[in-house]
Parts: sequence; structure tokens; C-alpha cells
Amino acid sequence: MMTSRERIQRVLEHREPDRVPIVERPWPATLERWRREGLGDKTPEEYFGLDQVVPLRVDNSPRFPNEVVEETDDYKVVRTKWGMTEKNWKHKGGTPLKLDSAITTPDDWLEAKQRMTYEEDRIPWDQLKSNWRTWQENGAFIQATGWFGFDVTHSHIIGTENALMALIEDPEWLVDMWQTQQNLNLRLLDRVWEEGYKFDGLRWPDDMGYKLSQFFSVDMYRELLKPIHRGAVEWAHAKGIPASLHSCGDIRPFIPDLVEIGVDCLNPLEVKAGVDPLAVKEEFGDRLALHGGFDALLWHDLDKMAEAIKQNLPVLKENGGYIFATDHSTPDDVSLHDFQKIIELVKEAGAY
Repeated sequence: MMTSRERIQRVLEHREPDRVPIVERPWPATLERWRREGLGDKTPEEYFGLDQVVPLRVDNSPRFPNEVVEETDDYKVVRTKWGMTEKNWKHKGGTPLKLDSAITTPDDWLEAKQRMTYEEDRIPWDQLKSNWRTWQENGAFIQATGWFGFDVTHSHIIGTENALMALIEDPEWLVDMWQTQQNLNLRLLDRVWEEGYKFDGLRWPDDMGYKLSQFFSVDMYRELLKPIHRGAVEWAHAKGIPASLHSCGDIRPFIPDLVEIGVDCLNPLEVKAGVDPLAVKEEFGDRLALHGGFDALLWHDLDKMAEAIKQNLPVLKENGGYIFATDHSTPDDVSLHDFQKIIELVKEAGAY
């Protein structure tokens, strides 16, 4: 059997591994349910035999004080190091509710930007020293995390309304934020690399769409955000590693540009937003590896999932280039038993 690292590397090179890699992230509420149903203290990777991908994160934030504002049995309100106040439900799946932001104007940003200086303690050196050898010996795929771009800015820094208005009224402000985030992020990862911690890939999130539409036009993408994405891809390729983008929603109009700049893998292929993974495979599968594309709304229904796996997985896995997952994250209406059955089906149908 191949290791996770070997398996994922082959797929990203459009070569066939022993089986389709399975890289899936359940919501915290889903994990909570599974622990009640028998998962115990094991990770999903250990319990289900999923592929192990280790995210390597550095801190490129303004380092605002990270503090709890309010906490109950049901939720927690926190201020993040990016200055966003958000409400997280403890026992329900989903994204946090954004309540307030410390950065809402260009002047606010200039003050925050002064805090975003290179410092060695932005790198988790202790974690690297303690775990690197184990990750390597276990055959994990070590993936550096990027944290820059439109999604990070609108959902974690200035708020969606401010970001959308700025696209029209002050795009230079947004580009400065994106470039500053990226410059510090990649400089910190360069330092990790220089110290001998050679990771296997780069992945960054940048949601550019929602259900059946996009946050901005293709022309606006090409003018403002595409240079940021291109910079990330070129940085990764200069190190000989693949660049993977996570972008939710209906991003179909952007895919040709992503392929043109050399993005190696696209996730999550959100079916419920209008993305057809089979169509993406047919048009771009020889140049773009795919990760995801199985509608999370079906996972609680074993019969529907079995049919989807039977129909879609043989096509998606052709000539390598595919990693199995939901089209976002496993929701908490999926039981431990049903998830186990789905993984068994995938391992059987995904064998080469």
C-alpha cells in the first residue's frame, strides 16, 4: 500500500495510485456526534483509514488580542487575532456568525498593517521540532497553508459589505491587503523551508462564489485577484511543489483562468452551488486535479451516496487526478456508521 504522501503526490501529477485518496474534513459538531457513537479519542484518519494531510500554518495576522467575549453552554463569542468578533455555536455545524470588525476603513487597515511585521515566533517551531519526524515516518502529506485573498479579507477582516463596496470604490485598498497578507505568509513559509522543513504542497482558501453566482466579475478577478493567485502558484512551483486552491460556491467562470495560471488542484467543487465535477473533469481534468464534488446534502442517505459513488467515481478517477471528499465538509446529520460505509464503498470503487 502507498502512503498518503505517495498517493496524493501521484494524483496531483495525474498518475494513478493504488486507490483514490480520501481527504475529508468533518464539521466540529459532526466529530462531537461521532465521538458519542464510538469514535472515541481517535482521529477520523485513524478510525476510518483516511489519508493523512497535515496542515502547516504560520501566523500572518495583525495579532490583535485573541479573547473570549462571551461564552454559554451553546455558543462562544470571540475576538480573533484579525480583529473580527464572531459567534461560534458549540453543538451545531456551520460557519461562525460575524458580529463586528476592528478593521473597516483604509485608515484602520494602515494601523493593522503596521502590526504585520516578520517575527520568528509567528512560526510554530516547537510543533515542527516535536512532530516533523513522526509526520515523515507516517507518510503524511504535509501541506503549507496560505491565508490571503478575497475570502480571508471579507469574512475574517473587514466584513462582506465593506469588501464588496471596496471592490468598486477603492480596489487599491483590497489589493494592498491581499498583497500584504501574502507577502508575510510566504516569507514565513520561506523561513520554514530554509530550516529544512520541506513541505509537500501549498493550499490556500479563497471562496469566490456562492449559490449559482460569483462575488465579482471575471474581468474584476483578472484585474485584481488573479495576480495574487498567480503569485502563490509561482511561489509553490519555484519550490517544486503543487499549489491547491479551495474556493467555495459557483466559481465556474473562473476555472479557465485558474488553469491558465497553473493551479494544480481545485476543491471543493460545490455541487449544491451549481458546479458539476464531471463537466470540470471532462474539460480540465488533464490539467487540473479535483478534490471533492460529492454533494454533502446526500451523505445522510446511503442509497443515494452509493448510487453517486457508482456513477461518478469511475469517471472522476480516470488517469488519476482525483481526491475523494464532500463538496465542503461532512455535516452532522451523517452517522459514524453511515460514514464508515461510504468510505468502504469509496475504497472499493476507487481502487485502480
